Amino acid sequence: MNPIGLVKSVINFLSAPQYLVTGALIGLVLGIHWRPLWTKRGGIVLLALVGGGIGLSYLDPNFNKVATLPDNVPIVGMIFLVGFFFWFAMSQAYENDRRVAAGLPTIEAQDSQQKVFSWPDLVYVELICLVVVTGVMIVWSIYLKAPLEEPANPTDSPNPAKAPWYFLGLQEMLVYFDPWLAGVVLPSLIIVGLMAIPYIDTNPKGSGYFTFRERRWEITIFLVGFLVLWCVLIVLGTFLRGPNWNFFGPYEFWDVNKLVPLNNINLSEIIWIRVFKRQLPNFWLWREIFGLALCGFYLGAVPLVLSKTLMRRFFEKMGMVRYLIGVNLLLIMLALPIKMYLRWIFNLKYIVNIPEFAFNI
Repeated sequence: MNPIGLVKSVINFLSAPQYLVTGALIGLVLGIHWRPLWTKRGGIVLLALVGGGIGLSYLDPNFNKVATLPDNVPIVGMIFLVGFFFWFAMSQAYENDRRVAAGLPTIEAQDSQQKVFSWPDLVYVELICLVVVTGVMIVWSIYLKAPLEEPANPTDSPNPAKAPWYFLGLQEMLVYFDPWLAGVVLPSLIIVGLMAIPYIDTNPKGSGYFTFRERRWEITIFLVGFLVLWCVLIVLGTFLRGPNWNFFGPYEFWDVNKLVPLNNINLSEIIWIRVFKRQLPNFWLWREIFGLALCGFYLGAVPLVLSKTLMRRFFEKMGMVRYLIGVNLLLIMLALPIKMYLRWIFNLKYIVNIPEFAFNI
């Protein structure tokens, strides 16, 4: 195998969901820990290297075919926009932390002293942006055709059948959760959780200026949820999920005949059949008692344990009600990567499986 083929094979292997999500989590933690190395010019160099790698990847016919689809072109731009603004925000936060430690005002406080009028300064900038964006959209609409297809045919469904890009993260959750959870409960909790943030987190620090040192936990949790559990899943669903929702590497041909055996097993089967060497009980409550107890412990006892240990400071600052709401939303968010790793490592499908009531977790 030539060196280019070897590199492609390695990238295809590391792009598998278990390695991609793990690498994103490790990269985010290391990036936050060593942010002085990349929040200056190092971040621009890193973005340039990523851009160069993606640009060279267009020479591969399999990569080019997927990445140049009209639906997927904006997602390529999203990768760079998210990367740029993440670098910009963290660089501003690092600089403000350095200024505060040195007894200097933040960048925002210093800039607020230089006030300008809305007219003409702001209006002129907005007008220029309007003209530039309109020109870009006109050129875009002429060069890149709208991804319109023939009328829907119930006898000929597309393969893969994908949701719009902003729902691909939720569609990826369907691999690990039952539809009622991935399609109804979790999206509702995401919306409710985002609405509840201002009422749960009333800490005034970081309001109106970039900082990381004063909001370490809050920013880290948000970045894990947004970058890893949302953006990475969108990229995974867009570029790496092909026919039959099988995984394909970025340089791998989308073979519609690819078959991947799934030997999934439920928690009740592991306990009753493998551990106790007995057949599954017929009564659903007795059969799923261990899974129900585990879920109850996760959402009921773990918050109380955390309030006495790792999250004692948050419990004392937020009070019982706000703490319980916040920590349960956090645990539900963490349930996604936990369930993903359980599937990858143990082939675990459901922790609770009650087909009698179409209730699965």
